[in-house]
Amino acid sequence: MAGGAFVDTAGGKQYPGKLTLYVVFTCVVASTGGLIFGYDIGISGGVTSMDPFLLKFFPEVYRQKQAASKSNQYCQYDNQLLQAFTSSLYLAALVASFFASTVTRVLGRKWSMLAGGFTFLVGAALNGAAQNVAMLIVGRMLLGVGIGFANQSVPVYLSEMAPAHLRGMLNIGFQLMITIGILAAELINYGTNKIKGGHGWRVSLALAAVPAVIITVGALFLPDTPNSLMERGHPEASRRMLRRIRGTDDIGEEYADLVAAREISKQVQHPWRNILMRKYRAQLTMAVLIPFFQQVSGINVINFYAPVLFETLGFRGDASLLSSVMTGGVLVLGSVVSMFTVDRLGRRKLFLQGGAQMLVSQIAVGTLIAVRFGTSGVGEMPRGYAAAVVLFICVYVAGFVWSWGALGWLVPSEIFPLEIRSAGQSITVSVNMFFTFVIAQAFLTMLCHMKFGLFYFFAGWVVVMTTFVAFFLPETKNVPMEEMVLVWKGHWFWSRFIGDADDIHAGGKSGAAVDVITI
Repeated sequence: MAGGAFVDTAGGKQYPGKLTLYVVFTCVVASTGGLIFGYDIGISGGVTSMDPFLLKFFPEVYRQKQAASKSNQYCQYDNQLLQAFTSSLYLAALVASFFASTVTRVLGRKWSMLAGGFTFLVGAALNGAAQNVAMLIVGRMLLGVGIGFANQSVPVYLSEMAPAHLRGMLNIGFQLMITIGILAAELINYGTNKIKGGHGWRVSLALAAVPAVIITVGALFLPDTPNSLMERGHPEASRRMLRRIRGTDDIGEEYADLVAAREISKQVQHPWRNILMRKYRAQLTMAVLIPFFQQVSGINVINFYAPVLFETLGFRGDASLLSSVMTGGVLVLGSVVSMFTVDRLGRRKLFLQGGAQMLVSQIAVGTLIAVRFGTSGVGEMPRGYAAAVVLFICVYVAGFVWSWGALGWLVPSEIFPLEIRSAGQSITVSVNMFFTFVIAQAFLTMLCHMKFGLFYFFAGWVVVMTTFVAFFLPETKNVPMEEMVLVWKGHWFWSRFIGDADDIHAGGKSGAAVDVITI
C-alpha cells in the first residue's frame, strides 16, 4: 500500500514513579466490577439449559427440546421469549451507559461503580425470587443497569490509576475478573443442576448477589483518580493523589500534563457534541468499531449459550455444563496470559495473533458440525468428534480472550483525551451492549436457519476485524493517556484529521516517541 505507514509507539514518554501497593489494591478492588458482568454471562446460559427452569418459564422450549432428540438439533432452543430473557439485560445496559457517563464525569468513577453494584444486587434478588417471566425480565433489566454503570467506570478508572508502562496489565484485571465470574457461574450451574426438587436455578440466579456486594462495598473504599479530581476542579487533591499512587514527589511533568488536559476540558461544554469533531475521528471510530467487532467475533455464542450449544451438538445434561466449565477455565488462563504479555508484546501483536487463531478454530468447528449434522440437523456426535469440537472451541476462546476479549476494553479506555473520556467510554459500552443484545436475541434463531454456516459467518467477521487492526490501529503501549494524540498524529491514515493546533504539546514540549514505518 504505497504511501501508507504503520505506527510504532513503543518507548513513549515515561513519567517518574513506581507501581505502589496502593495502586495494586485499588485496581484489584475496582476490577471486581468485572465479576458482575462475568457472572451474568456465565449464569444465563446454564439456567436456560436446566429442565426445571424451562418447565416453569418456557414450557414451549422444553417441549421443543424433548422433540429435538429425534429431529432437527439446530432448532431445539429457537424461541424469541427465551432469547429475550438473555438479551433484555444488554438493552438496559445500553440505556444506562448514557446516564452513567454523566455520573462518571460529574461525581467521579467510584460512585458509578457503587451505583452499578447496588442496582445489580436488587436485580439478583428479583431473579432469585422470580415467579413469572415478567419478574425475570425486570430483574434482568436491573442487572443490565448495574452492568452499564460498572462497565462505564471500571476500565477508565483502571487506566487512569495505572502507570503508563503497566496500564495494559492492570486494566486487563477487569477482563480477568469477567472470566473469573464466568467460570464461577459455570461451576455453580454444574453444582445447582444436581439439587433435587428443581430449584437449583433459583440458587444460581440469586448468587449473583455475591459479586454485587463485593463491588458495592469495595467501591466505598476506593479513592478518586487524579484525572477525575482534576476534571472536577480539585487540583490540589489531584496532586496529592498523584503523589500517593506514583510513590514519589517527582510528579511535576505528569501533573503538568493533567493541568493542560484540564484546561482543554474546561473549554468543552458539550462532550457529546465535541466528540463528533474531526480531530477526534480516530478515537470515535475505535469507540464504535472495536466493541462492534468484539461482539461479531462470535464469542458470546460461547459465553451465553455454551451449555445450550453443547446440548445442541449432542452433549447431554451434566456433560454440556461440564464442557462449558472447561471453556470457562480457558477464559481465565487466557486472561492471565494477556495480563503478562500486553505491555511487552503490545496491543497489535495480540490482536493479530488472536485473530488468526480464532479464524482457524471457527472454520474447524463449523466443518466438524457440518460433517456430522449437515443441513438437516439430524445426526449424532461420536465421542472423538465431540472431543475435537470442544478442543477447537477452547482454542478459539483462548485466542479471543488474550486479544479481543481483553483489548476490546483496554484500548478504548486509554485512547480518549480527558475532555471527552466519559462520553467516549459511554459510546464504547453502549455499542458493546447494543450488539451484545442483537447477538443474544438472534443467535438461537440464526443457528436454526444458518446451521453450521453460522460459524463461517463469524469467521468472516474475524477476517474483517483482523484486517482493520492491521491497517488502522496504531500501537498504544507505554504511551501516557494525556499524550495519546501523538500516536494518532504519527499514523499514516489518522494524521490527516489532526492539525498542529490539536496537540496540547505543540508548543515544543516533548511527547511520546513515535516512529513511523512506511509500507
